[in-house]
Amino acid sequence: MINHQRRKLLESRVWPHVQTPAQYVGGERNIVVKDHRGVRGKLAVGFPDAYTIGMSHHGLQVLYSLMNRRDDWCAERVFTPWPDMEQLLRQHQIPLYTLETFTALSEFDVVGLSLQYEISSPNVLTMIDLGGIPLESVDRTMNDPLLVAGGPCCQNPEPMADYFDVMITGDGEPALPTICDLWLEIKESYRRSDGTWADGEEGKQQRSDALAKVANTLEYAYVPRFYQPVYKDGRIASLDRVRDDVPTTFAPSVISDLDGIPLPTDPIVPYIECVHDRIALEIMRGCPHLCRFCQSTVIKRPLRIREVDTIVDAAWESYLNTGHNEISILSLSSSDYPHFEPLVKRLHEVFKPLGVNISVPSLRVNDQLRSLPQLIGTDRRSSLTLAPEVARDDMREQIRKKIKNSDLIEGCRNAFQNGFDSVKLYFMCGLPGERPVDLDGIVDLAETIATVGKEVKGRYARVTASVSNFVPKAHTPYQWNGMQSREYFHWAHKYMWSRRKIRSVNIKCHNVETSLLEGVLSRGDRRTGNAIRLAWERGARMDGWTEHLDPDRWWSAIEDAGIDVQRQVHEKYELLDKLPWDHVNVKFGRAYLEKEQGRATVQLQALAGAT
Repeated sequence: MINHQRRKLLESRVWPHVQTPAQYVGGERNIVVKDHRGVRGKLAVGFPDAYTIGMSHHGLQVLYSLMNRRDDWCAERVFTPWPDMEQLLRQHQIPLYTLETFTALSEFDVVGLSLQYEISSPNVLTMIDLGGIPLESVDRTMNDPLLVAGGPCCQNPEPMADYFDVMITGDGEPALPTICDLWLEIKESYRRSDGTWADGEEGKQQRSDALAKVANTLEYAYVPRFYQPVYKDGRIASLDRVRDDVPTTFAPSVISDLDGIPLPTDPIVPYIECVHDRIALEIMRGCPHLCRFCQSTVIKRPLRIREVDTIVDAAWESYLNTGHNEISILSLSSSDYPHFEPLVKRLHEVFKPLGVNISVPSLRVNDQLRSLPQLIGTDRRSSLTLAPEVARDDMREQIRKKIKNSDLIEGCRNAFQNGFDSVKLYFMCGLPGERPVDLDGIVDLAETIATVGKEVKGRYARVTASVSNFVPKAHTPYQWNGMQSREYFHWAHKYMWSRRKIRSVNIKCHNVETSLLEGVLSRGDRRTGNAIRLAWERGARMDGWTEHLDPDRWWSAIEDAGIDVQRQVHEKYELLDKLPWDHVNVKFGRAYLEKEQGRATVQLQALAGAT
């Protein structure tokens, strides 16, 4: 049921006047278009960033495919429009619409958004407002869609709490269909005899009661409006319930049998070039390692795998349905997949004769890396990407990433011998207990690998050391630690660059202002939502893109919202302090994190003593 009138208006008044209009027109290969009159429920699956980013996100393709397999639901896509498109939509009073049927977001039963990175928070407000939905949850009635958030940013849901009806953590595959069905059932119970729902204050009260039923039925459904934060000395002291009939904490949604969840084998093929134009197949969820800095290793537990036959069959079917010439096997640590070598060999046997490249990101540095390049090397792949995180073995003991420089160096040597000519290394700076020798180590390790390339190939290899600024994230053993200062990061970046001697080595440091804003947004409480709204009202759009980010606008909004950045971001919490995200439960729980923080503190003291 395509809205032809809206499409014609877009064709004549909007699309000819925006950059890359193909991202707004729909109609791509493998989309699913259903008649809304033939389904029970309508779901808009959204990603709060540009089409080129959202269409590269594997999770969106998974949920889109999952819901559209059902005859009683339709799922349609929506992304954040670029500012030129937003301006024209507002000028012509056209609401933000889905790409399948050009239906306004306000006409759906459920709108689900995936919150992947904090700096895109204003994009969420753009989508809600432009879609014709009241911005804050408390202003909605039963006539408005249910606004659901998922994704890693929900691990601290408080900064975006005012704008969503329900926020969930964990696996989306079991949670989304369940919450969609439950909402339709509850919504129907409030339908009046004339087929409509109440508006005004009555409608708002009915929605509040309906959301209480959701909170009481699903243990992974956090409904923020029922919780009131209490502050003391500038920090959260408690999160009090405003209704007795809602739970005090909520748990993640968990898939027990990942292999039983079908992979999307007919992914949508975009009209325009996206960040990742390839077939993506998740082979494993979770990670067998327990790195103290890593949020994903905590929130993705337990470890679950797919079988080799499941993956190869899905890859073949996806190839037939798309024609993509690259297949990427995904997980937090792909080379830790227990059947990694048989899987890669099978994929090469099937796809190498067809000229299809097998991409293996997320490789772990271990003794297996010494033989890995022979296994994954192809004619078209010339760069190896690895994440040693830090450059000294003693510091890796502290962060619990148990890898060795010797394995890393020999793995790179083998890669150069097998046709690879460049290496990209991911590091962090600003970790607890970091010393100047740790920064020295980043440069030294990168230059050692470049020199190994010269030994093998006769010229220095291209090595990029990509250095991110560490942000202590919720639900990690480092969550109590403060973030380093702006001055420290600028000093560290200049220091590393000054030590570089080999021209083929590039030290590429992440933007300091972006990292500090990530710290504010990821470690904030509900008051941070006011800063997000102020930044959005003052023009914050697409801030995940460097050319659109205006840090001064953000810092002004944060100051005007009354947020003490020093207290919120840089000062350490005591172990028994209340944290803004304590009501979110994770596997192993807070007791495990406290124990790991204690062990890390002892190791830090030992490192400092040795230095």
